[in-house]
Amino acid sequence: MAREFKMPDVGEGLTEAEILKWYVQPGDTVTDGQVVCEVETAKAAVELPIPYDGVVRELIFPEGTTVDVGQAIISVDVAGEEPAAAPAPAVAEPVAAEEPEEAPTGRQPVLVGYGVAESSTKRRARKGDTPAPANGTAAQVVVEQVVAEQRPLAKPPVRKLAKDLGVDLATVIPSNPDGIITREDVHAAVELTAPIAAPEVPAQAPAPVRSAPAPAAPVSYDTVRETRIPVKGVRKATAAAMVGSAFTAPHVTEFVTVDVTRTMKLVEELKGDKDMQGLRVNPLLLIAKALLVAIKRNPAVNASWDEAAQEIVQKHYVNLGIAAATPRGLIVPNIKDAHAMALPELAASLGELVATARDGKTSPAAMQGGTVTITNVGVFGVDTGTPILNPGESAILAVGAIKLQPWVHKGKVKPRQVTTLALSFDHRLVDGELGSKVLADVAAILEQPKRLITWG
Repeated sequence: MAREFKMPDVGEGLTEAEILKWYVQPGDTVTDGQVVCEVETAKAAVELPIPYDGVVRELIFPEGTTVDVGQAIISVDVAGEEPAAAPAPAVAEPVAAEEPEEAPTGRQPVLVGYGVAESSTKRRARKGDTPAPANGTAAQVVVEQVVAEQRPLAKPPVRKLAKDLGVDLATVIPSNPDGIITREDVHAAVELTAPIAAPEVPAQAPAPVRSAPAPAAPVSYDTVRETRIPVKGVRKATAAAMVGSAFTAPHVTEFVTVDVTRTMKLVEELKGDKDMQGLRVNPLLLIAKALLVAIKRNPAVNASWDEAAQEIVQKHYVNLGIAAATPRGLIVPNIKDAHAMALPELAASLGELVATARDGKTSPAAMQGGTVTITNVGVFGVDTGTPILNPGESAILAVGAIKLQPWVHKGKVKPRQVTTLALSFDHRLVDGELGSKVLADVAAILEQPKRLITWG
């Protein structure tokens, strides 16, 4: 029996995913749980395992295709289920002729071209000894009703075309006898509505519109000197999120330059500590711990704004986001319940998060539920920046490059390790006083890391 594996919703409410790579080909044997392909959603790249054993019959979509959730992507011949496949190739005339004999015995009548449908024996109009099932016309009516209840049939590229042109597929009449809507059907629907959109334009007006078709535009750019990259997947989602955040939450950014010489010395000491052996120890680890302590001292900063309820939602946990640059774009996975972690636990979680992000294996769940974020622009040699809030969060801390600079220390100018921190926050729920306290606490801990013990 041929079974079709459909594109699942690998996140929360995702509607589509792009097939990045197929790991199997037609004729290959697959087993339950085997990864057959890698897909990219608006959140991350995810590997999809198949839920049964069998032999690959067909890869329905090639690599690079964006597929709607619920669309079949691979067909597999499953062993031991051949009898169930019998109704599939049913021919209209013989099946229709057998229905009058099966219906009185209580067996399920076969609907022409659609296999066995249990609903056909449960319709009120067919109870009793009515002769309706005895003629092919009644069966065909049921088929038409079943088809009418389904959503319009169209391939993903056609659905996208209809969406771009503002066409409701439910209003499009398919030209093919199989009921599948084509690109030509969508364009025909647009042509039908065009005269209505501009009824008062002179009769000769439509001619210029047809003389300048839309496909001519892409040809005009220089393919040698320019490269156009489709915006999709993680980059598309990030762009939408950043625009939404920038124009929804009123951002305020504050800056502080701090001497982190003692913190850098502590990093070197921790690298030799037996409790930290095998763990990732770097300045980001202590900066993350400093921010967690600052949040503990100023818990009101760890909140979100509920626009619908007009409420501030105070979080009693910290899911610490770490912005990570990947080949597919910027992602922000977070460490769950980071507030409850000791330094070794935090180091282990931070190392795992970074490694997973670099490998492109971050799951959608790892990027959901963040409360505050750290972005380390210092690794690129940048002094600091004005970071944009991750949607749904109240604050984000940017860490600049740590450099040797002349600094007044104990009344004398000396070379010290210095960095600049920038804290952006949502001014609807974090005022200047609260934001300043959080940033000042982080700076104070990095200047005197022993405060991690006295304050933490």
